[in-house]
Amino acid sequence: MQHTTEDRRPAPDAPDAPDPPDPQARGCLYALSQPPLMLFLAVVAGLVFLGAAHDLLLL
Repeated sequence: MQHTTEDRRPAPDAPDAPDPPDPQARGCLYALSQPPLMLFLAVVAGLVFLGAAHDLLLL
């Protein structure tokens, strides 16, 4: 029968410190700083605002 569990012990020559984070892995705040996304969100927010103002004032 084959042994199927993984060996969880660190290698003897492995460093104790974790690897530094990948510089390519960026979060949501970086995505929000992109001009095309902010322009898109501004247009959507403007349309929602116009729809709400139309409902409140004209209907």
